[in-house]
Amino acid sequence: MAVSGLIMIGYLLLHMYGNLKVFAGKEAFDEYAHHLRTFGEPMLPYEGLLWIVRVVLLAAIIVHVYAVVVLWRRNRKAGAVRGARRYYSKKNRTGIQRSYASFTMRWGGLVVLAFIVYHLLHLTTNDIAPGGASDSPYERVVNGFEIWYVVVAYTIAMLAVGFHLWHGIWSALTTLGQNRSSNRIDSRLTGLAVVVTLVITLGFLMPPWAIFLGLEA
Repeated sequence: MAVSGLIMIGYLLLHMYGNLKVFAGKEAFDEYAHHLRTFGEPMLPYEGLLWIVRVVLLAAIIVHVYAVVVLWRRNRKAGAVRGARRYYSKKNRTGIQRSYASFTMRWGGLVVLAFIVYHLLHLTTNDIAPGGASDSPYERVVNGFEIWYVVVAYTIAMLAVGFHLWHGIWSALTTLGQNRSSNRIDSRLTGLAVVVTLVITLGFLMPPWAIFLGLEA
């Protein structure tokens, strides 16, 4: 789960960088989208890099979901007493063991998964076209984010991503042996998780809100 999660975090950072190019205007954004499809030619076929990224990302998602199911079943089995409370402890109920982000990881994950499907149908395959379909990636983005309910749905999804990242980054690095603290508050990973989460969440939310408010280039 930790490794697959970090792979997806790396993808989110790259994807966020690409999204921010919308502020450079239509020509720059469309050129960026086109370049992604022709990158590495002729060594790679058309869209070769994108398909490599898609396969790796899909594998990471499948592994991540599989790990969720396995760990959930282990967690249920470990509760010897039927109906035992999750993460129950007489001490430190909201410390290293539990936070709002950790408590909502599974439901937040489902929200994110549903959003990924919608996002692909909207901006990748162009099967869903709120605001109008277009061959221009820039226009597809702008047309969609000029609609208030699309922006609201996107914002909810990104907040779910943020909560997922907040706990996930800390948990993944702890799993991989990078945590030297006995509690979350004193852990240096907490600050790192917060910074990365804010960068990704705000980075993804800037384009839709700028477009909706008429602030983009």
